[in-house]
Amino acid sequence: METASLQSDSRALQILQRVFGHDSFRMRQEEVIADLLAGRDALVLMPTGGGKSLCYQVPAMLRAGVGVVVSPLIALMKDQVDALHQFGVRAAYLNSTVDAAGARAVRAAVAAEELDLLYMAPERLLQERTLDWLDGQKVALFAIDEAHCVSRWGHDFREEYLQLSVLHQRYPRVPRIALTATADRATCREIVAQLQLDGAGRYIHSSDRPNIRYAITDADNGRERLWNFLAAEHPADSGIVYCLSRSKVEETAAWLRDRGRDALPYHAGMSDDARRRHQEHFLREDGVVIVATIAFGMGIDKPDVRFVAHLSLPKSIEAYYQETGRAGRDGLPANAWMSYGLRDIIIFRQWLRESAADDAHKRTEHQKLEAMIGLCEMVTCRRRAIREYFGEDAGADCGNCDNCFDPPQTWDGGEAAQKAMSCVYRTGERFGVNHLVNILVGKEDQRVHNWKHEQLRVFGIGKEHSVAQWRSIFRQLVAGGFLSVDAERYNALRLTEQARPILRGARPLRLRKIKAPMAAVKKQKSTLSPQPLPAEDEKLWQALRAKRTALARAQNVPPYVVFHDSTLREIARHKPQSEEEMLRIAGVGEKKLEKYGAEFLAAVREAG
Repeated sequence: METASLQSDSRALQILQRVFGHDSFRMRQEEVIADLLAGRDALVLMPTGGGKSLCYQVPAMLRAGVGVVVSPLIALMKDQVDALHQFGVRAAYLNSTVDAAGARAVRAAVAAEELDLLYMAPERLLQERTLDWLDGQKVALFAIDEAHCVSRWGHDFREEYLQLSVLHQRYPRVPRIALTATADRATCREIVAQLQLDGAGRYIHSSDRPNIRYAITDADNGRERLWNFLAAEHPADSGIVYCLSRSKVEETAAWLRDRGRDALPYHAGMSDDARRRHQEHFLREDGVVIVATIAFGMGIDKPDVRFVAHLSLPKSIEAYYQETGRAGRDGLPANAWMSYGLRDIIIFRQWLRESAADDAHKRTEHQKLEAMIGLCEMVTCRRRAIREYFGEDAGADCGNCDNCFDPPQTWDGGEAAQKAMSCVYRTGERFGVNHLVNILVGKEDQRVHNWKHEQLRVFGIGKEHSVAQWRSIFRQLVAGGFLSVDAERYNALRLTEQARPILRGARPLRLRKIKAPMAAVKKQKSTLSPQPLPAEDEKLWQALRAKRTALARAQNVPPYVVFHDSTLREIARHKPQSEEEMLRIAGVGEKKLEKYGAEFLAAVREAG
């Protein structure tokens, strides 16, 4: 038994090195692979970019038959398969984009045991005719990617994922592996229960992504703050900007284009063809910005997304973490930037109130929203809070978020809160933030005059604070639960029970001061920044990127499918002079060396 295990480990390591170009396994990949090779199930939680795919790709190449991969989006299967072809792995997909002749060819390849991996959407896999066909094939394993989609409480819930338990019932001797990058303990338990993985090995890693820097700012001048952030930190990088509505997506993409960025919209209201074209442009070209609703992003494999920005509040920390996790998959530094405001809180709380979901679901969603708001308003390390939320040891401050780089200042907000709450009370709890702020700063506009509010005792009592400061104060009071918003009365603010001790002065209240836009954070050097290339290597770096782009365009594949940025940086740094030296570069396997080695070695020699 021990000899067989060692032999399996040796074969797996050979594939890792010769095919994928990596020296050694990491993050317990070897143990997961050993489980699958022995016919055992596995549940794997690894951070995005942590190497989840290798956990099923390697054993699928070693076990007899084809590894069937359940992937939730057909739009990305081609890129996943193209990437495997570059390594010389025998892979294909079956989905609605494959014509009848192509589907017959794929099925014939499976029957002849000429495929290692076959990608399918759950809807296709669960068709009775597909299962009947698989009954007659040799299946090496089932890999269920994005397994958190099984959670009814999750942000990416897919009804079809609940039916995947049929794989255990129908193919009890075929090992299964469920993989995700985003799941708290409750979601992990739900994955186990719904997919019947009770006996599976559980490989639960920290979902922490230390290469991502988190920064959250208020929404005043949100788009201008976004532009300052992009201009300072990502003037030519690829990235994603998330917006709450389709109209805001279109407006923001057009606004970025007017300012000279290659920006494209993506949302569910567009045609399938337009979404496909925009996604392909984003995946295949450098420096493209996709402005999207949450309809975009699941399963995105583009490793060099250098930033993810939010112009509105995500509905939960899970959603925020899943979306920001699309940045920096190559392990190089990336940014997660967010601008949010009171309007976001009002919209989400209103949606929850009007939801047709049952009370238990509403309570869960409310708790998730409040946790997200708490993350935005906190004055301590954001990464520690995220770790705690996912049930991990919080650890030390990360040193790579805005609150660590530029700790927010707080002030005694008790008196200001009393003025704000008194204004709400004196106006009959019938007005929204803009009107209340005008009263506090003593601005006599037409509406104030019509209601004779200039005659109130609270008129002009808040001139020591600016309009922006008062808006921040009201936002923090709503976020803290001291004020509620009546959506049925034009978002009028109302006092809550929690406001009483503040009004009486019986409870202290610390508020955070408004901070400057986070573009200034660039002046603070991250301890996780990659070692900069010497100036003399810059010419080589650019030559390697140009070579990669030309090779990718000739094959109609994304540039990262040829080599990741991290691989090109290693080539530029080490300047290999032979195929043997080239093979030592991480990410250069034997097939890629055969296809590209001569051209990249020539580029190194020419740069001299």
